[in-house]
Amino acid sequence: MNFQQLRIVRETVKQNFNLTEVANALYTSQSGVSRNIKELEEELGLLLYVRKGKRLLGMTKPGEDLLVMAEKILNEAANIKRLAQNFAQPKVGKLVIATTHTQARYALPEVIKEFRVHYPLVKLVIYQGSPKDILTMVQNGEADIGIASELLAENGGIATFEYYQWHHRVIAPSNHPLADEENLTLEQLVQWPLITYHRGLTGRSNIDRAFATQEQQPEIVLSAQDSDVIKTYVSLGMGVGIIAEKAIHSDEDSSLVRIDASHLFATNTVWLGVKSHKLQPDYTHFFLNLCNPSLSLDDIHSEIYRDKSALNYAGFNYQI
Repeated sequence: MNFQQLRIVRETVKQNFNLTEVANALYTSQSGVSRNIKELEEELGLLLYVRKGKRLLGMTKPGEDLLVMAEKILNEAANIKRLAQNFAQPKVGKLVIATTHTQARYALPEVIKEFRVHYPLVKLVIYQGSPKDILTMVQNGEADIGIASELLAENGGIATFEYYQWHHRVIAPSNHPLADEENLTLEQLVQWPLITYHRGLTGRSNIDRAFATQEQQPEIVLSAQDSDVIKTYVSLGMGVGIIAEKAIHSDEDSSLVRIDASHLFATNTVWLGVKSHKLQPDYTHFFLNLCNPSLSLDDIHSEIYRDKSALNYAGFNYQI
């Protein structure tokens, strides 16, 4: 048994048992992947995969159990390398952050500016995507920190920490009939065409839930991934916008009026997520603490290394 065989076991599930994709992901040949699987099964005296002819359809029960062990072994092997790096060059490295447009544009600039003061030799990479994309990147180790909505907190294998809570705001052109409303209702809001986020983004579920609870049928004429696009089309008079309160700047958005909607839609939470049981450099802990100063190093460690976590791959849910 060797590390490459364990990597192949893990990658087959990530790639939905497509051996061509496994080979591509591990920079090897498909024949080499098949040979390693066969040799591992022969060594263990177990069938690890459910097969139909030469195709792999899934994992047997022994295969599922081996996957959990393989993940732990590969994580610890990677942690050893990270440990050496942490001691050799504690203030040098790369921090990859996966987040949404709203967080990258409005929430993170001051945090990143402060981080650079303390860690000028750490290269920062920011990827923007949907909460689902962000979750996948953290789970796969492509991102060190994910910043998104409840989707991070609802999935196993991710250690999560609260970043901040926020509400939606309604925005409209300054001459709009709703501009002077001090106690806006859903009944008033539903009379106008609405512009807001795509489903699954930036608290959209709370918006939909509020209307459904009141049995209201809003006309959403445009949905977008980021707040700037929403503001642009509201400015053009296409409809009334519903966006995150943090995405409104007094100077930049002076042509728009902001209307309180905290009483209409439920409170939203932004979460910070890192992969469970993954050894993190000090600068990752520092970044998390900049986002949420109430987090102590002990808080971060206890959450990352807590025993009860789950690994999610292609629909399987394994407990460690």
